[in-house]
Amino acid sequence: MAEPAPRKRVRRGERARPVASVAPHADPAAAIEVDRLIRERLRLAILSALAVNDSLTFNELKALIRATDGNLSVHARKLEQARYLTCLKSYQGRLPRTEFRITELGRRALLRYLDHMEALISAMRERR
Repeated sequence: MAEPAPRKRVRRGERARPVASVAPHADPAAAIEVDRLIRERLRLAILSALAVNDSLTFNELKALIRATDGNLSVHARKLEQARYLTCLKSYQGRLPRTEFRITELGRRALLRYLDHMEALISAMRERR
């Protein structure tokens, strides 16, 4: 039995490359790529929430996805570095206000991810 290939480590701050996922009977040229960045639960939740809202403030997003300040900050920063969302910081009176919006690149990445998940679900239902 062949050993699985070692996993490549991604350096801090570096964007993970998408992983190709191909069903055994599928044409490798038609592989659907899964974006590792979106696959993480909180990042998927962030992009999903922003996809159905024009924009959300930090506190609105935090409450919606039930995240802590630290978790939301870290995951939002990774998505911002990948240009999947934008972050606008301003002040409302004396209070800081952080507002997030999904970018077109982020929306396309989310749609690709959802298409991949739908294909997997469909394939599993066909195998029953």
